[in-house]
Amino acid sequence: MLVDYSLITAAAIKEAVDNAIAEAEKVIASLVAVSESRTFENTIRPLEEISIALQDAYGRGPFLGNVHPDEEAREIAREAEERLEKWQIELIFRPDLFKAVKDFSNTDEAAVLAGEAKRLLVFLLRDFRRAGHELSSDDRAEVQRLRERLVELEVAFQRNIAEYEDYLEVTPEDLVGLPDDFVDRLEAGNDGTLRVSMAYPHVIPFMEQAQRRDLREALSFKFSSRAVETNRPVLEEAVGVRERIAKLFGLNSWAHYQMEEKMAKRPEAVEAFYAELIPPLSEEGTAEIATMAEMLAADTGSHRLQAWDWRYYDTLLRKRDYGVDTNQVAEYFRLEDVIAGMFDLTAEVFGLTYQPVPDARAWHEEVLLYQILDKAGGHHLAYFYADLFPRDGKFSHAAAFPLYPGHRESDGTYLRPVSAIVANLTKPTGDKPSLLQHGEVETLFHEFGHILHMSLTMANFTRFSGANTEWDFVEAPSQIMEEWCWQPEVLQTFARHYATGEPIPEELVRDLVRARHLNVALNTLRQVSFGVFDMGLHGPGDHSDLGLIHERAEAVGLLPPHQGTFFPASFGHLLGGYDAGYYGYLWSKVYGLDMFSRFADEGVTSPDVGRRYRNEILEPGGSLDGDQLLRNFLGREPSNEAFLRHIGIS
Repeated sequence: MLVDYSLITAAAIKEAVDNAIAEAEKVIASLVAVSESRTFENTIRPLEEISIALQDAYGRGPFLGNVHPDEEAREIAREAEERLEKWQIELIFRPDLFKAVKDFSNTDEAAVLAGEAKRLLVFLLRDFRRAGHELSSDDRAEVQRLRERLVELEVAFQRNIAEYEDYLEVTPEDLVGLPDDFVDRLEAGNDGTLRVSMAYPHVIPFMEQAQRRDLREALSFKFSSRAVETNRPVLEEAVGVRERIAKLFGLNSWAHYQMEEKMAKRPEAVEAFYAELIPPLSEEGTAEIATMAEMLAADTGSHRLQAWDWRYYDTLLRKRDYGVDTNQVAEYFRLEDVIAGMFDLTAEVFGLTYQPVPDARAWHEEVLLYQILDKAGGHHLAYFYADLFPRDGKFSHAAAFPLYPGHRESDGTYLRPVSAIVANLTKPTGDKPSLLQHGEVETLFHEFGHILHMSLTMANFTRFSGANTEWDFVEAPSQIMEEWCWQPEVLQTFARHYATGEPIPEELVRDLVRARHLNVALNTLRQVSFGVFDMGLHGPGDHSDLGLIHERAEAVGLLPPHQGTFFPASFGHLLGGYDAGYYGYLWSKVYGLDMFSRFADEGVTSPDVGRRYRNEILEPGGSLDGDQLLRNFLGREPSNEAFLRHIGIS
């Protein structure tokens, strides 16, 4: 189901969504008009066909709002996304459709459904209940209006982040401490100046290596103030809308509403999770800050480590105590070698073959296209695109997007999925290829975990295809992928010096791995603080003062807040599906590390364990609950022991 994206214009984006909705409306009209007895084929199967068509339309249209190089096309794509999402909301609020599904649920056929078909019916009935079909008609109408308003706010929030432009203007003399290839990547400014943009390949190295503390502070301020004027009011309204929806259902908070569909089930479980972690992490994090504060005092006379200091002194510590020079390390991680190593690893472990597709016909000339084949049978499994470098107006983080869902047709034919990995990695320069810092390697492996989840699915229905699992399990298959980035025997298979071809020295790998847990408490608390802020917005309590909620969450991270900034305005997860769910990154890391413990025990590249992981975790997708998937793979109850060891608590 490949698309010739090179031919897709703004008009074609709109047409793809218009046509999909028009066809879906015909299917719905036929479905609700059925006069004979309700069956799976005349009631549930049409809804599956609609899901397939809408996902296909998303891949041809709204997805391009994240990546299309033309601003008009991106804007049309976002408008199309809003229309598509609103139509889907309208669909689930239709009383006639609810009646049709409810009538089928009361049939003898429904009573004997099993497996995915039964699960699909249960989930559909839950969707209708969560749309308010058990509320009064007035309350249900208000829920619908509020849900549609949320779509508008979500689209606006993401657009404001993607289109936001700012930079720090510096002179070449200001860039002491930064490598030449970083300087070479900067755009020219006015009167001989250079511009440090808000893209991650600019911001992270600058915060890690720029010796000018005042400029690190200035860049930190700009980065943490992105889109604040446009997005803070959007976020405030979204929080209010969500709270109102929860009240209409008689719930204490939006978190209670959202978490019904998650593994944790209730916000109290997240509170308990954090309560176990924060005290010991805070004790260790305070000691980590003290070590870096001593270095700061030696340089500046100040003992107060700030938000714009920790990356810089963390980098110095890695070099001083572990011999890890991030620039030196990057010389061994040429992007092409990293991709080849990632492919070789997963080919061996999961039984795959990768083939580049020469003419990608993608939305941009830099985008690559690959086919995944099953090594044993040679049959086609999936396609995926790789759009890896930053550009103006592009999605500014890293993510994997489903473009076409894997699913089984009614005749038994399995149609394979298409997905895309979108990232913002270090670009090549005139005389150097793309050289990745190890953190970027980890990001690439992480997102590729999502791609494998989407690509290797064998779920029958789109509802459970690929990464369509609980939101607090969805990160587990990407968290486990990160672990291979820290295995010396894996790194040494592909990390080679970009100029000489020499493999990465064993001592450097050893130092890199030894330094992995440097400041792990502080880094973990930073993640916890994001989750605490999310739950502060959406859990029980007063949500009227977002600034106060932000301050309380930042206190968890132990560093003083950067006064005058409001980072949540550019925190896309808050209106990107992770509301009352950001805790899932750490929550699912527990499961990712627990799953990797099987590889650690039986062989980090064991094809036997890999085949079991593919069969029990990746192929089922969301067709089983996350905890059941884990038990099937682990052969025991899940444990947090590996996670606690990882963060130094146990």
